Amino acid sequence: MTPKLPRRRTPSPTDRAAIDAAAKRLELGSQPSSPGDDAQEVGTATDRALNPAVLVRPGSMRIDSEVVDPASPADPEGVGGEGSNEFAALSTSAQPVPLWRQMLEVYLQNKLAIASTFVLLVIVLGCFVGPHLYVTNQTNANSILGAVDNASPSAAHLLGTDNQGWDELGRIMYGGEYSLTLGFFAGLITIVIGTIYGMASGFFGGITDAVLMRIIDAALAIPYLFLLVALVSIFHNSTTFLLLVIGLTGWWGNSRIIRGDALAIRDLEYSLAATSMGATKAHVIRRHVFPNSISNVVTVGTFSIADAILALSALGFIGFGIQQPAVDWGTMMNFGTQELIENYWWEIYPVAVVFVVVILCINYIGDALRDVFEVRLRQR
Repeated sequence: MTPKLPRRRTPSPTDRAAIDAAAKRLELGSQPSSPGDDAQEVGTATDRALNPAVLVRPGSMRIDSEVVDPASPADPEGVGGEGSNEFAALSTSAQPVPLWRQMLEVYLQNKLAIASTFVLLVIVLGCFVGPHLYVTNQTNANSILGAVDNASPSAAHLLGTDNQGWDELGRIMYGGEYSLTLGFFAGLITIVIGTIYGMASGFFGGITDAVLMRIIDAALAIPYLFLLVALVSIFHNSTTFLLLVIGLTGWWGNSRIIRGDALAIRDLEYSLAATSMGATKAHVIRRHVFPNSISNVVTVGTFSIADAILALSALGFIGFGIQQPAVDWGTMMNFGTQELIENYWWEIYPVAVVFVVVILCINYIGDALRDVFEVRLRQR
């Protein structure tokens, strides 16, 4: 009986391609440094085809799923020449782009945001540094008793004086310090509380979400400006109280936006995988929910600063702003409208223009920051 010979396995197309590639490499002049190198390269050709991470030589590196050898025929000596330049270019292009550079590139593509940043920076420096360069009295009412009221712009007063004799340009700078400072800190309080509240409501869901959102619905049913006026009328409208009342009542709408992000992200695959592996809810929120909703958090936070400045100016415009001698932009516009009928335009138009420009700049910067933190717009 004739013994049965074992069947020879037919090479697969992947094996044949790997063997052909190895043979072609040898034909191009890649000489092995030792007798065992030929067998090693041919023997591992299949492994390299099945596992591209395998390196041909210890000194080679991987670029775009291909094995590149520094001493390849493109550069026989391994140093200098055109081949080495191409290899260096490939190596440089293969390096990952830093995260901060990706974000900066996205921000710089928005020309309107760049212009808004520059204009806002000039206004902020003018409000906080300008009073040291353009020195005027804005705190001592007794020292302006002899000043000319409603004086037109001149060399002594670049934007004239108001109906009480205060220098108008210095008043804009002085009022900007209060408006920008209170707006920033009130907006910061707003976004912190709104983010925590909305993220907890959306992530836990169920009865917790229902109860927390019904509280927000009841709060949103109250007109915001009416609530601010009521609180300021009941309590003393000091600077600290205005900061707290605006910050503690302006986060209701923000919490609903953050809640929507938390509802969507908690049901995505990576959040479910982390939960199935035993991650706590705090860990999932900290590592998955919050980082992936940071785009809306930053955007809403930027808009909250503009909303806080608007709220403070609205209170000042109707007479519930900061008490004198301190002043804010809303109070200045209130006094300016009363004098506009006498054609004292410098008491209303300059401060109104500055106020509108600041709000627009903050909104444009918020739009750009939303794109900056959007992962899909970054360079891969």
